[in-house]
Order: sequence, then structure tokens, then C-alpha cells
Amino acid sequence: MSHQTIDGSAGPQPGPGTLSRLARNRRNVLVVAAGLAVVTAVAAGAVFAADEPEPSNAAGSPVPTASPAAPTASTANSPSPSAAAPKAAKPGWVAVDQAAWQAQVDAYRARKVDPVPAGVGNLPEFRADCKYSHSLPDDPIVAPGLPGASHMHSFVGNKAVDAQTKAADLTKFTETTCKPVEDHSSYWVPTLYDNATGKPVETTGFRVYYRSLMNTSANQLPMPNGLRMIVGDAKKKKPTPRGAGGQFFCAYYGPGDVDGVARSANGNWPICDGKATLHYIMQFPDCWDGKHLDSPDHKAHVSFGRGDACPRSHPVKIPAITFDIAYGSQGSAAGFYLSSDKDGKSASSMHGDAFVMWDVDAMNKRTKNCVQQRRTCDNFGYQQ
Repeated sequence: MSHQTIDGSAGPQPGPGTLSRLARNRRNVLVVAAGLAVVTAVAAGAVFAADEPEPSNAAGSPVPTASPAAPTASTANSPSPSAAAPKAAKPGWVAVDQAAWQAQVDAYRARKVDPVPAGVGNLPEFRADCKYSHSLPDDPIVAPGLPGASHMHSFVGNKAVDAQTKAADLTKFTETTCKPVEDHSSYWVPTLYDNATGKPVETTGFRVYYRSLMNTSANQLPMPNGLRMIVGDAKKKKPTPRGAGGQFFCAYYGPGDVDGVARSANGNWPICDGKATLHYIMQFPDCWDGKHLDSPDHKAHVSFGRGDACPRSHPVKIPAITFDIAYGSQGSAAGFYLSSDKDGKSASSMHGDAFVMWDVDAMNKRTKNCVQQRRTCDNFGYQQ
């Protein structure tokens, strides 16, 4: 029986059920190979996660604040309705439209859970499978309106994205390389290059999970449209030898070495054996401040929860995005380099950007059916 690859084609690569178990949470990422092998990808530094804050209380539920944009106990982690227009934000801060967000929350709460087919798994997640779209030296989050101001990025998802892209553009130009097509978001990473040839090595699979990282989905809310986030550090230029954090790893069905059977000449890149190929996993935060769609460093408005709680500063529990990226290469002695670190040729500058935009009803439906109800969903709904 053949398995579906991450890019949707038929073949013996890890299928929908296998990669859904990757990055199960930010502390325990498992590569499960059809019962044949289990390796801990965290040991290979396969996951990047930002520093995690202390929980807001010991009971496991966020402590509300008095801010009208922050959830209160009576609103079950949603901001209070606001008829006023969003206030002008400080430079670098992008204020959420509270009226639009409240309308989404109201629709989410009013939505009933769809009947669950027999045999559905209990992983609280849904996903979008995306293909490579285009490459540009642009970054509409870090350098908006400045074409060519960034290192080269490889984009997946929305096909119209460039340096000029704003949130409204993602709803106007919706052609996408992702399934489902209701995902109008754009996702991007620094371009990977073959060090021997200088040619780009583009992604062969780019799966975006939206999941719960906590043991409870109480007070779960959907993702707000227009949210912008970055994980990783493009300026980090530390070696990534075997066992180091923040490195690429090898993945495929069956026994194998997640660190690779050998390393590139500079020690920074694994060389995979058999049919295994290079992969990378990035984990985004699961808590939001309820006020801002972006911040000066593109990280301060979101945070990781801990102990099934979001911190007081970021009390809104949202689905956590995970990038599961596959590359069609097994590695070589020459190794690779990222566009963000051509000279150092390490993997430590690997980072990811997410500019979120979904059909609101599709986001609400999947968050309620899959994440809140803690059921496994694929691109189109429940997965059996």
C-alpha cells in the first residue's frame, strides 16, 4: 500500500498520519515510522521554539486583565466588544480591529460542532499542505514596502505576495499553492542553497499544522486574520554540528539516524541514508495578547504557554502553527547554506514567517471541530 507524501503525491514518504505526529509539542517531538522506529527529533535540534514564559497561574487558565482588548473570565478568553475604531498603534505595533475580531469570536462561539465520523484520531490539529510558490528578496513583515531589501526567501501559499503585500491583499488575491484553498495565508523561509553548485534547493513539501500544544483546549479561540509572526533568528550564525539545536534532520519511514549517518565537511549539515531526506520543523507560539497583529520585533505580541496556561500578558489561546518542511535532498559533503548566512554556512539562522489569512468560517469551523474538540483533521476536515 503506497503512502501519500507531504506534497500530496503518491509514494512511500511519510503520509498524513505520520507527519501529524511530528512536533507533537515543543518539548517532545517524535518522528514515528509506522511502528518501526521512534526517534526524538528534539535531540537533533529539529525544532526551534522561542523562550517560554512562566504560566500566569497555577490553575492552568489565563488570568484576565482589565484591558478591553484582553479576555476576562466572563468572556472566556475573548476581548470585549468594541464599537470604536482601532486606536493608532505605536510604530511597529499593528492594532487588531476589535470589532472584526469580536465578530469572528461571536461566530465561533455560535458555531455547532459537526458530527464526528467513527475512527477519527485524537490529535487536536488541522493542516494545510502547501507547495513552493516563488522566491523573492522581499519580506512584507520585516521590510514592508521595500522590494529587494531582504535576503532571498522561498514563499509558499498565497501566490501574489511580495514586499508590498498588506493584509487586505491576501483577501483580494487568493490564488494559493495550499490545500485547502480557504487558506489565503503566506508562509516563507530563507532559501536553501547547494554549497557545491550555488543553486537553490526548494521545498518539496511544506505542511502547516494548526494545533493545540496544551493538554486542554478549554477557552480555545481561532486565529485572528492578519496576524504576523516570526520564529527563529536570521542573524544567528553559530555552528550546527551533530546534536546541536536548530538544525536540519533526516526523516523517512523505518529505522534511521535523525542526525544523519555522516555530516558535511564543515559539520553543519546531516547526510541522510537510504531514502531519508532533509527536514526542518519550526514551532510558533500558542498565546496572543488580543490587541496587536504585529509588534516591532514581530514576536512580542505572541508567546508560548506553559502548564496548560497562557501568561497574563498574552491571555488568548490560539492554534499553534507548526512548519514541517521537507527538502528533496539527502545532503552531501559540500553541504548547504541559507540565504541568511551564506558565509557561515550553518543552519542556525533558519527562521520562518507566517502572515495569516483564512476564510473566517473555514478557520472557525476547523478550530472548533479539530482543536477545541481535540480531533485529528486533515486538509479538508476530519481524518479517519
